[in-house]
Amino acid sequence: MLRTGDARQARLAEGENAKKRGTMLIEQVVQRDNLLRAHQRVVQNKGAPGADGIRVDQLMDYCRQHWSRIRQELLSGRYVPLPVKRVDIPKPDGKGTRMLGIPPAIDRLIQQALLQVLQPLFEPLFSPYSFGFRPKRNAHQAVSQARDYVAAGCRYVVDIDLEKFFDRVNHDILMSRVARVVKDKLVLRLIRSYLEAGMLVGGVVEARFEGTPQGGPLSPLLSNVLLTDLDNELTRRGLRFCRYADDCNIYVGSQAAGERVLSSVRLFLETKLKLKVNAEKSAVAHPWERKFLGYSMTRHPKLKVAPQSVERLKQKLRPYFREARGIPFTLTLQRIGLIVGGWTAYYKLSECMWTFEVLDKWLRRHLRAIIWRQWKQPRTRIKELVRRGVRLEEARAVASSRGPWFSASLPQMHKAFNNKVLRELGYTSLLEGIKRFGQSG
Repeated sequence: MLRTGDARQARLAEGENAKKRGTMLIEQVVQRDNLLRAHQRVVQNKGAPGADGIRVDQLMDYCRQHWSRIRQELLSGRYVPLPVKRVDIPKPDGKGTRMLGIPPAIDRLIQQALLQVLQPLFEPLFSPYSFGFRPKRNAHQAVSQARDYVAAGCRYVVDIDLEKFFDRVNHDILMSRVARVVKDKLVLRLIRSYLEAGMLVGGVVEARFEGTPQGGPLSPLLSNVLLTDLDNELTRRGLRFCRYADDCNIYVGSQAAGERVLSSVRLFLETKLKLKVNAEKSAVAHPWERKFLGYSMTRHPKLKVAPQSVERLKQKLRPYFREARGIPFTLTLQRIGLIVGGWTAYYKLSECMWTFEVLDKWLRRHLRAIIWRQWKQPRTRIKELVRRGVRLEEARAVASSRGPWFSASLPQMHKAFNNKVLRELGYTSLLEGIKRFGQSG
């Protein structure tokens, strides 16, 4: 195994090799094998049509008709990307919206082809403490690293929030960082043309002078290229940190140290990278008072689901509960199961089971409320409760109770649809899911 110094030298040597490979790249971008891989990825990612209305399943036919011309334009530096379609989506916390830029399918293809050529050049230069949008790296690794820092005695976190990062990236600063590695002027020109591609808003194309909107395959790589300067600065200072895209947490031993770090890092970001730190959302606090990538911690420390993440899941599920009246109960279970299954898989690192127990109770009560609502008439409720083992007198006593949510908590409904019955109908509890993921992972 390489010592720390040897590993650093190896990374530097690989970085120098990457820079040498950074010339004559446009030919690699338009190479047939590279384009076929890019097309496969774009089709897999699906996504809505861009400003030109062409769907990804129509992309191959479009290329057969137009690729010869597009290829010549790329090789000669004359290619001009089409405008990006702007879509504003609600933020997960419900406060404001996040802007997405949806490039046309042909530009998603070219960006993906660019990404496949550029990523191997930049990857050796990235920090080992950067986890977002990189091969063989993920949010779970970042969260585990954060817990290790706290377990090692870093009882304070400097939680830095960059205000509208993807919308405010300075193009000149970003391109200067790209040009450290990429020497092919045609590729540099192409990347800048994507940064400056107009934004289609309400039928009008608006010019763009900053930002790299989320939605294009190239944006995540470019964000890592820019923020590697931050990673290197934190490493130079000997600070312990985790970064996932624009989410950066720095772990220190005291409140005073955290305040000093927050002030100095904010100055670095605003002067060197022209990025704005959100003063309201950034803070120095104990890790168990903050969240990172949807997780929080206990004082021990143990990982747990952040309260905001639980509330976000509930908000996502509520429309399905409202729509359940007119569709089969088994279909509702399937729809809810897809969401809950993905959610449980993401939070499988949680070491606090009570969150899943409480959510299970909440979900089962909603399912019983759906069943009660679907029965509609008191006579139907009496009949169905009796059929499921409830005494006739008891069924009559509750058949006209106050409402579905109240009725779902009644002992008679618990007897008719206990946990075992719900499981047989297709409900997989979160607690069972998290235990299964924990055993497999």
